[in-house]
Amino acid sequence: MTIVLDGQNLTVEKLTRIARHGEQVELHPDALARIRVCRQMLEEKVAAHEIMYGVNTGIGEFSEVVLSDDQVKQFQKYLIYNHAAGIGEPVSIENVRAAMAGRINVHAHGNSGCRPEITQTLVDMLNKGVTPVVCQKGSVGASGDLAPMSQIALLLMGEGEAFYQGERMAGKDALEKAGIPIPGLQARDGLATINGSNLLTAMSALQLYDMNRWLKQAEIACAMSLEALLANMKPYDERIHKVRGFSGAVRSAGAIRKCVAGSDLVTGKMKVKVQDAYSMRSTPQVIGAAHDAIAYAKSQVEIELNGVGDNPIFLPEDKVTLTGANFQGTPVSLPMELAGTAITMVCVLSERRFNRLTNPALSVGLPSFLTKEAGLMSGMMLSQYTADMLIVEQKILSTPACIQSIPAAADQEDFVSMGMNTAIKNGQILDNAYGVLGIEFMGAAQALDFREFAPGKGVTTAKEVIRKYVAHLDIDRPLHIDHNRMKELVKSGEILEAVENTLGSLE
Repeated sequence: MTIVLDGQNLTVEKLTRIARHGEQVELHPDALARIRVCRQMLEEKVAAHEIMYGVNTGIGEFSEVVLSDDQVKQFQKYLIYNHAAGIGEPVSIENVRAAMAGRINVHAHGNSGCRPEITQTLVDMLNKGVTPVVCQKGSVGASGDLAPMSQIALLLMGEGEAFYQGERMAGKDALEKAGIPIPGLQARDGLATINGSNLLTAMSALQLYDMNRWLKQAEIACAMSLEALLANMKPYDERIHKVRGFSGAVRSAGAIRKCVAGSDLVTGKMKVKVQDAYSMRSTPQVIGAAHDAIAYAKSQVEIELNGVGDNPIFLPEDKVTLTGANFQGTPVSLPMELAGTAITMVCVLSERRFNRLTNPALSVGLPSFLTKEAGLMSGMMLSQYTADMLIVEQKILSTPACIQSIPAAADQEDFVSMGMNTAIKNGQILDNAYGVLGIEFMGAAQALDFREFAPGKGVTTAKEVIRKYVAHLDIDRPLHIDHNRMKELVKSGEILEAVENTLGSLE
């Protein structure tokens, strides 16, 4: 189903469909009309020689340099050339597609001043699968993601490189093969394409989609570990969480209750402790806090996706041009720092439960390190080492980037968001999180094999999926194979989908 971009209704979920699943996009007719009205106003102001930043002036430290009529025509080309200054490996195709969709949605407001042909070319590139090659590093997140967005803008001049039908090729060739005309750049067109934090926002949006799915799997893993550790389930009573009032905790406790529903553990057949350790009984409060953090970050990202992140901003209704700093990435990067820290925090909790599964002093009768021949066999002893290494790396990556500003452009740009650093490290935090959770899933499944009672329906379903990929550890074997399989399984979301098919949504 085609997604209509109108500047107002782009969600994380819609952006994910565009970026990952090739959903077709369309510019709303009203948005196209607004873009035309704004462009007409800009052209009138250019003809009248009204001074406008980035149109007939230089940019950054050169904003006081006024350009001649001939220079205005050339300036956008050189602007894109000198800003296409990134470095490193290409950004993933899905992230670039998401950034392009976000930029189209900015233009849809009719405040950016570009020609309609520029926006429509971006639409055509999305729909026909032409994705610019964009270096991952180089943006400081103000004035927007200038370096990576400039590599997108190169294609608007028939330059740069692109991925098309699985091949990397010259941008001009990709556009020609896809049947997309090259619009070229005229006054304002280049800056209107690059002057927003669109790539870091796009990366953040896709990460938030994945973080929500990961947190739901963390609840499933928790439920498995609770069953294996013969937990007291009273801390998961909805009434406990409702009287405190945090919606994330209410949600998390409900999800875990769903997973263990029908278990002998909740019917009173099993003897349990009066009160368990924090890593067992405070999970709703911890994962719940992460849910609340992700929800806040999502609200901020969706404001940015539907706002006018640009400079200058043209207001046709008032016939004015306003210069400001709506390209600043901080409104996205600050909440995304919280989101990344939340994922790290839940991983720390996951590892503590895994510790209880493997430690004979804490595991309520489970064999040491989940092996029947302790001493000859080491079981899952080394799995904890791997999880610990991943978590320490996450802790290092959880140091905020948003306070690491380094001035640029001769101190004209003397505070920048470093939001791209936030987005890159959040991707690494999430990648590690798949591995940490995979290890808890593997340990919980192994532990449940030693228990002789009926677990909950959701827990049973999750264990069945795990056993499709990783067999019971009867005798020691190289665990890196199991670890990597479990990491990919968590990343795929197959466990989550199976459990939700059995129980319904965990949200």
